[in-house]
Amino acid sequence: MRKLLQASLALGTAALIAGCSGGGTSPATSAPAASEAATSTATSSSAAPAGEGATLTIWTDAEREEAIKGQAERFEEATGADVEVVQKNFEDLRNDFIAQVPTGEGPDITVGAHDWLGALVTAGVVDTVDVGDMAAEFEPVALEAMTYDGQLYALPYSLETVALIQNVDLVGDTAPATWDEMIQMGEASGAERPFVINTGGETGDGYTMYGFQTSFGAPVFVQDESGSYTSEVGMGGEKGQAFAQWLYDNGMKGKGYLSTTVDYDINNELFASGKAAFTVQGPWAIPAYEGVNVKVSPIPSAGGEPAGPFVGVQGFYLSSQSENPLLAQDFLVNYLGTKEGQQSLYDADPRLPALTAIGEEVKSDPIIAGFLESSKNGVPMPNIPEMGAVWDFWNAAEAQIIAGAEPVATWDTMITNLQAELDK
Repeated sequence: MRKLLQASLALGTAALIAGCSGGGTSPATSAPAASEAATSTATSSSAAPAGEGATLTIWTDAEREEAIKGQAERFEEATGADVEVVQKNFEDLRNDFIAQVPTGEGPDITVGAHDWLGALVTAGVVDTVDVGDMAAEFEPVALEAMTYDGQLYALPYSLETVALIQNVDLVGDTAPATWDEMIQMGEASGAERPFVINTGGETGDGYTMYGFQTSFGAPVFVQDESGSYTSEVGMGGEKGQAFAQWLYDNGMKGKGYLSTTVDYDINNELFASGKAAFTVQGPWAIPAYEGVNVKVSPIPSAGGEPAGPFVGVQGFYLSSQSENPLLAQDFLVNYLGTKEGQQSLYDADPRLPALTAIGEEVKSDPIIAGFLESSKNGVPMPNIPEMGAVWDFWNAAEAQIIAGAEPVATWDTMITNLQAELDK
């Protein structure tokens, strides 16, 4: 399907891309011997909650249905419970869960994205999940994403993020550490453009640009010590202004590396055709680069601090109205949460794994390894309800500055307008 880096790795990478392209939100050190620990965490059938006569209902999409059914069969044999797996469109899951759980018609468990969490908690439809010692076996960013007000509300299983992608035939396979180094490498390559990035055209795309913004120390919202997002806007003040000035300096009235003439498709066309040496994209874009010899790496720093792109996480939520919460918790942690359960989910619908042990096994594919490494620098996309107010203000300000608007005034106005919206 694609000729990327090593032909022997193509099948695994292609499967990962297929997994990331649907049902997504797109938009730490593990304990020793994590694989053995993950397997040994499972509760023996004799210690499992009694399930005779009980039924668990699980909502999922088509991609993950068979993997869940496989674990459900093991669970039924061990506990005597019945498990009903219901396939739904991923796009319908959140709204249906919020609407049906309070009526008693919802499931015990649903698959879902981490940025649903604020809405689910606000609606009172999810319960906390206790993974115990298994927490050390997951990537920290995955647990942070599923945490709200210091409480874990879902069992994570997959990640997605953006990373730096370079054309090895044009710039070699050394990954640049800084923006300036990347631009120098790109210009030396003789490519028409040293770098290209999707700005959503004139709409703006804060999601894709976020790694550069965080390298200035200007997060959208401030996180507390538990990793939970607060409603405090973190991208105002001098650090946000410095990022805005950088956007202008590299925009259409500056050096021209950033342009509102570039949308998703144009970005991919420029990189795939060799007209651009570097880009920032997610694994969902890799199929567009067929025939290009690419390397995937963490995003270089533009502002002096590590570049932390957004990370999307998917996992499994427990209903607050489950009639069998102990059984549901047992199924989540001791079946879907084990290495066997997480491996079956990966095999059915390959996405960047949230369980470190599986990530270690699949990163022999350098493309997967590159995106996993980028995710280690990343931060969860905010899961609080306030994030819904951010996008229009934020994207528009970035696009205006890239197109040539006065950077500091435009950015400060955006912060003022956003704060006013949040204060309503």
